Amino acid sequence: MTASGSVALELVQVRKSFGPVVALRSGSLRVTSGSIHALVGENGAGKSTLVKIVAGLYQRDGGDLLLHGQSVDFSSTAASKAAGIAVIYQEPTLFPDLSVTENLFMGRQPVGAGRRIDRKAMHDEALSLFKRLGVNLDPRRLAEGLSIADQQIIEIAKAISLDASVLIMDEPTAALSGVEVDRLFAVARSLRDEGRALVFISHRFDEVFDLCDTVTVMRDGEYISTDAIAETTSAQIVAKMVGREVGELFPKTPATIGEPVLTVSKLERAGVFHDVSFEVRSGEIVALAGLVGAGRSEIARAIFGVDAYDSGTVTINGTTVPGRKPRAAIQAGMGFVPEDRRQQGLVTEASVAHNVASVIRSKLSKLGLITRSSENKAAGPWSGRLEVKTNALDMHATTMSGGNQQKVVIAKWLATNPSLLIIDEPTRGIDVGTKSEVHRLISELAGQGMAILMISSELPEVLGMADRVLVVHEGRITADIDRADATPERVMTAATNTLGATA
Repeated sequence: MTASGSVALELVQVRKSFGPVVALRSGSLRVTSGSIHALVGENGAGKSTLVKIVAGLYQRDGGDLLLHGQSVDFSSTAASKAAGIAVIYQEPTLFPDLSVTENLFMGRQPVGAGRRIDRKAMHDEALSLFKRLGVNLDPRRLAEGLSIADQQIIEIAKAISLDASVLIMDEPTAALSGVEVDRLFAVARSLRDEGRALVFISHRFDEVFDLCDTVTVMRDGEYISTDAIAETTSAQIVAKMVGREVGELFPKTPATIGEPVLTVSKLERAGVFHDVSFEVRSGEIVALAGLVGAGRSEIARAIFGVDAYDSGTVTINGTTVPGRKPRAAIQAGMGFVPEDRRQQGLVTEASVAHNVASVIRSKLSKLGLITRSSENKAAGPWSGRLEVKTNALDMHATTMSGGNQQKVVIAKWLATNPSLLIIDEPTRGIDVGTKSEVHRLISELAGQGMAILMISSELPEVLGMADRVLVVHEGRITADIDRADATPERVMTAATNTLGATA
């Protein structure tokens, strides 16, 4: 390994364009061995493009790329890996039908006598790698069914076996639980202590400040600054990321809370949720809070009719909505922004206009036909209102940033003019500037009289946005807390159902 403190990876004013679109104007990054370096910026800031250049997926148009002081130019991912660079993505891709060991040594299996694969040597090396990382994984089990966290550990073990000196972790914690994040951070710190250089990309500032030594900010494809973590604050980083002061991350528009819009009574599904009863009133933002796996999303999906329930009733504006019928829920006035926007909320290969107009297509149809111009006419006002950053309504959703994709999904449901909007993890995976925009939109909708049911795993978001917090523990509502009384301690007490939870 290279001595700690020496420069392991350096990019200097790197440029990259895709036709007329400039992805990187001036990308710079300087990472030293024996450190964990955060790379932050809004979606579209150029982080992913910079990483893909280092990984050999893209070739730069200009600027310098140096590895341990030597100028390099990777023409492929294989060349980047051979030079000692490993990229750990948010969702690694393993071969599910192969064992953990076979995935670790794919394409470089050790051979013994008779040129046969030495499976014992592979197994022993895999055990040694996992022991070194302090994790307990069975090298013989199939990769199929492994958690995202375990898949990432396998990729890290692979990088170590290849003696990678630079590891880049791209949003590695987005799909992990708290315990899994702690384990990943312990592994990252041990790699830093060995003298390796790590780059950590994340939208979660608490993780950046907990794990990293240094932070580089990018904005609009350009390098902005590099600071020691100990010498900066989250507010300073946010201002640099968005190019302005984000005065209020959780804006609250004054709202008159009126009559019940949604009434849920004794909703039950065996083994999932039990005796769930609550109301959401017009102008009110109600948050479903709780730990991952508590049943929050399952309750929301059942209310909207995506999932079945065994007993209970769901009422919108006094009308009972039949279970397992999303179309009936939409007609009654519900909109539903799901947690997984890419898989459940969007047709990513379709245009922005097609996505926004998808739920109201029956209203746009003439003699069974829907024209592109009618889709554009219906989608235009909503895309404009949400400030979806796209050059044209016929742009495919798959080419957009996560924040803009989320805006498209919200626009799709607002086009139905709902009286209740259910929104699951409204700002997951999007940058801080777009988070502020989404929060402002939610607050404005409530101010206009819409009822909002919000599911969020981010406690600051829950406390900052909700008028009431319903805490879910193992499928049951264990607390109903007014905004004025909601504190982190009180919510977490109810979420873990420890002594003192207030029903």
